[in-house]
Amino acid sequence: MLYKFKSAATGDLIMLGPHGDAMLRLLGREPSPKGIIEAGDLPNAIAALRAAIEESERKSGDGGAADPSNEEDGGAAVSLRRRLWPVIEMLERAARAGVPVVWGV
Repeated sequence: MLYKFKSAATGDLIMLGPHGDAMLRLLGREPSPKGIIEAGDLPNAIAALRAAIEESERKSGDGGAADPSNEEDGGAAVSLRRRLWPVIEMLERAARAGVPVVWGV
């Protein structure tokens, strides 16, 4: 499955299913094919993702914080910070514009 996150404030953002599922779980949500993050919930969502990145980096002891579950096809792991940066950017732009982020619609 692919996630296609949409917002009137940004272009679309596409994530592979496992990565989208993991990101939604970091937000305290059950993964689902359709959903919405209301404009009023965006600041909390941004804070949750930033906290997850900080925690991951603190546990790993380095700024790279590679998450083994994020291994790409060649075996190279992608850091949580790098994985979530586009999502955080989208959420921040949507928050500034006061619009929600949706997927599956």
